[in-house]
Amino acid sequence: MTVRVLLADDQTLVRAGFRVLLERAPDIEVVAEATDGEEAIALTRAHRPDVVLMDIRMPGTDGLTAARRILADPRLPGVRVVVLTTFELDEYVFAALQAGASGFLLKDLEPDELRRAVRVVAAGDALLAPAVTRRLIAAFASGPGVPGVDSLTSREREVVGLVADGLSTVEVADRLGMSPATAKTHTNRAMTKLGARDRAQLVVFAYRSGLAGLPRPR
Repeated sequence: MTVRVLLADDQTLVRAGFRVLLERAPDIEVVAEATDGEEAIALTRAHRPDVVLMDIRMPGTDGLTAARRILADPRLPGVRVVVLTTFELDEYVFAALQAGASGFLLKDLEPDELRRAVRVVAAGDALLAPAVTRRLIAAFASGPGVPGVDSLTSREREVVGLVADGLSTVEVADRLGMSPATAKTHTNRAMTKLGARDRAQLVVFAYRSGLAGLPRPR
């Protein structure tokens, strides 16, 4: 299956670079490019990509506003947004997650990681840059707990922890010796019990509840 991507960035060279890197993979196609948030919204409605790679700082309508509008649009079910930025500021991290973004990556990531991120998010997983994950750990180390944690089974706790470690559904399944379908079932049940809207929010809840950063089965 080909993953269809829309690029939103106000810098022509950045968009061109991402297009070249992404389209080196035979299973990824860039279907459109936007120079600002309004254009990103319009092109997303026109092309219905699987993944939108969205820069935060753009003239006019910024990337976070555009992400919120895209993800709240009932005409765009299944469209996922990954926020790309050169900044690691906390307000961007949390605002992106609150907007429903499936990923938050820094622009200095390696080409293979960029392509992997697109595939992982298109498959329904969440993905956070390691630097962002460290910030989540620091932010939630002493924060409030999450109601519903006590209702999780031991297996669901393991799965949530691995999701928070950045593993995809397939990787979680491989680590725990189960099928991807079973891993996805455990993830969905945990999301329901914790009241998580999506996998990105599940990661936040994992740090709040202390399920992230624990020793994992190998």
